[in-house]
Amino acid sequence: MHPWGVGQNGRVIIAAADGSSLSNPGPAGWAWFIDGDRWAAGGWKHGTNNMGELMAVLDLLRQTKGAQDDLLVFCDSQYVINSLTKWMPSWKRRGWKKADGKPVLNVDLLKELDTELVGRRITFEWVKGHAGHELNEAADARARAAAVAFQKGLPVDEGPGFSPDVVRTPTPDVSPGPVREPDLFDAAPDPAPDEDEHPVVALQRSWLSDAVRSDRSAAEALLHPRFMEHDVNGRASGKGRTLATLKPHEDPITVEVEGIDELAPWVVQLRWRARSRSAVSLRSSIWVKHDDTWRLRFEQQTPTVR
Repeated sequence: MHPWGVGQNGRVIIAAADGSSLSNPGPAGWAWFIDGDRWAAGGWKHGTNNMGELMAVLDLLRQTKGAQDDLLVFCDSQYVINSLTKWMPSWKRRGWKKADGKPVLNVDLLKELDTELVGRRITFEWVKGHAGHELNEAADARARAAAVAFQKGLPVDEGPGFSPDVVRTPTPDVSPGPVREPDLFDAAPDPAPDEDEHPVVALQRSWLSDAVRSDRSAAEALLHPRFMEHDVNGRASGKGRTLATLKPHEDPITVEVEGIDELAPWVVQLRWRARSRSAVSLRSSIWVKHDDTWRLRFEQQTPTVR
């Protein structure tokens, strides 16, 4: 893939931005990648995957600011794309608060991004992570390498940057605080969903919660009468078997949304990544609106790597 395309000013810079966090939160890294001569990386001793994703875009905007070129940025994070293209205006109107009144996470990075986005022509395109996309894989490898370097106390390869003339801005020393984030990473409850988030995302998180998995009646209410699950080992379980063996996860799981597709009226496929301290799996869930309530009809799990 060539790093240049055609934009309003005659050229568009094509890049990928990605983040990585070990344990989430934990040692974290970020990276953006255009080609072998233009990329950058950094991170923190303690951060989240979402922080890394946001910081990668922020640094890319800063370093390309003087180029006067349009930007096309590939991201595998719906959180980043939605935050910067959909949710931020309403957050700002409410004083950087979500619809439920709770503070927006990563607000320091988001405020800096809000400033850097002014006057820029930037297009975000979602790509599936760990699926062979050349630029995404290159950014992911560098972000993870930065996180591993912080974990081991080694120097971080910050890359050549965009241009020797660009003064590199240090990575802001931000902290995720006591709240852990979805995903993109965790062992604490996910933050409240944004008002623009599809309701099945909150229901998927609820299905993973200890409260539901400890309450058979609550769990049964979430499942469609013909629910079927294929687990990471290929075993198939119907509703009865699932409820009979249901228990809280020993290693709490969080939801990283990859995409939501409407398959038919009142039928939605949620594509997401399940992350815990010990495992990562790609999942596909089919939700059906049954008796005016969204219910989980099918779920399939595919093991993957972090």
